[in-house]
Amino acid sequence: MAASSASLAFRSRIHTSSRTLALPRGHRPSLLQRQGGLRSLINKRDASTGETLNEASKQASEVPKKAGTGLRKTVLGTSLLFTLLAGYVYFTDTRASIHRYGVVPIVRLIFPDAEDAHHEGVKGLKRLYDLGLNPRERGNPDADGVLATEVFGYTLANPIGISGGLDKHAEIPDPLFELGAAVVEVGGTTPLPQEGNPRPRVFRLPSQSAMINRYGLNSKGADHMAAVLKQRVREFAYASGFGLHDIAEKQVLDGEAGVPPGSLVPGKLLAVQIAKNKVTPDSDIEAVKRDYVYCVDRLAKYADILVVNVSSPNTPGLRDLQASAPLTAILKGVVGAAKSVERKTKPFVMVKVSPDEDSDEQIIGVCDAVWRSGVDGVIVGNTTNRRPDPLPKGVTLPPKEQEVLKETGGYSGPQLFDRTVALVARYREKLDEGPVTEARQSAKEVTAGAQAAEPDQENIPPTSSSPSETSLPEPGFSRKVIFASGGITNGKQALSVLDAGASVAMMYTGITYGGVGTVTRVKQEMREEKKQLGK
Repeated sequence: MAASSASLAFRSRIHTSSRTLALPRGHRPSLLQRQGGLRSLINKRDASTGETLNEASKQASEVPKKAGTGLRKTVLGTSLLFTLLAGYVYFTDTRASIHRYGVVPIVRLIFPDAEDAHHEGVKGLKRLYDLGLNPRERGNPDADGVLATEVFGYTLANPIGISGGLDKHAEIPDPLFELGAAVVEVGGTTPLPQEGNPRPRVFRLPSQSAMINRYGLNSKGADHMAAVLKQRVREFAYASGFGLHDIAEKQVLDGEAGVPPGSLVPGKLLAVQIAKNKVTPDSDIEAVKRDYVYCVDRLAKYADILVVNVSSPNTPGLRDLQASAPLTAILKGVVGAAKSVERKTKPFVMVKVSPDEDSDEQIIGVCDAVWRSGVDGVIVGNTTNRRPDPLPKGVTLPPKEQEVLKETGGYSGPQLFDRTVALVARYREKLDEGPVTEARQSAKEVTAGAQAAEPDQENIPPTSSSPSETSLPEPGFSRKVIFASGGITNGKQALSVLDAGASVAMMYTGITYGGVGTVTRVKQEMREEKKQLGK
């Protein structure tokens, strides 16, 4: 009985406990709910794991992405570097066609006024040179010696020069030398600064590749140019290891650097053009001589060649000085001053003559003054007051250019070439006859009398004109040098003036229209022409 009671009590407790623990049927989680919860737990676990996996994947994917970005940057940087290098090599090479066909037209478009274009061109070339970005002749084409020529005892790398007027104030002789020319003429300069003629004073004729200018020898003065050239020599002396002082300058000027004292470049020469001031009366020969001598005293030691300009058409009365008597007096003063310069080697002296004074009497007068004064040579010629016929023959100029032709000033362009060749040949003949001595004069008078007495022989060349007697001056006299200037634009023309008797072909307008690569192109054309002719 007691055991039965105990069993009932135990079942009662279990039943009570079951009722306590049991939940109403409506509150029990269904199978779907239990499965959903399970999935939730699984999803949370997977989400957590996925985030970890995604982060790892992201980090893993960023590695090649960063590597790819770095590679692209390297490739782009290298490409940019090579592009800049290629651009530098191309644009600084005088052979680049863009200098002729791109830069020149753009400059004319940007600067309608030719003088503005001239000034900006000089400034631009100077800045580029200071930065090492200036155009230069690459590869040293003159090293083959094909165009080498001897002038004044120097062996020039080539016979091409740049005429005065392009670098009026000696601001860019070094950049001009790097264009390939063997002779660079700076100036002209006058003793005192002068403004020149009023603007506008430079005019283009694009259809003729020609110009008219009436600058009137605008100059900053001889003292300014001397200071510029002095600084140039000092910088060269310092760069060459001589120091930066007066002794170093003198060492360079005395040739201890192994280069000509003017050009400072082996195989090249610097010419400095000098002139009188406009206010100096041309009738006062002594005053005019003082003007030229003043320039010599300041500039001679920095020049290889002094060029006496008596041929500018834009200074009233200047060309009157080409008459034999006044020219002899002026040139004697210049030669005397040049020989007194404190330098081991003395500068050579040349006179620049007009292409308009071309009668026999005028040419003989100049040649006589050259021989009597001891001048070393002649530059034939300068701009002309004449207005040559357009090229090609029969062409009609545009209305604007027809108006330009009415402007006063000196004309320069390809149309002058034929006259230049003819004038060089005539000066060569007259100079090679030597100084007019009493014996020679008597011989000429006898020959002239004989020819007049025998008209049947008029077709026979006179003895004094035969090549055997005119090829060299009389014994004891060195042959005078001729530079040709006027209308030269290509290699064939350059060779023509050399064949006519010149030693150097000078260019100016050809460069303004042909660009900074003109000298290189002309020299290459000369080589090709000489090769074809078998020279």
